[in-house]
Amino acid sequence: MAVPKRKKSKRRTRQGRSHHALTAPTLSTCSKCGEQIMPHNACQTCGYYGERKAVDVETKLDKKLKKKENKENETKEK
Repeated sequence: MAVPKRKKSKRRTRQGRSHHALTAPTLSTCSKCGEQIMPHNACQTCGYYGERKAVDVETKLDKKLKKKENKENETKEK
């Protein structure tokens, strides 16, 4: 197994970490509802991607609520 010949100095270590800084995500606005969304993704509030409907948000939300209710009912039965 390879072993370093010399200790890496603080300066070299810190220089190597110079690219590790976090950047804020770039956001764009939805053309239908005006919400902030990630670019190239369908809007989570209205379900549109550009000018076309990509996701039926209401159906998805109903599924989530039903799943949550079923889970709560199962825990109450136990």
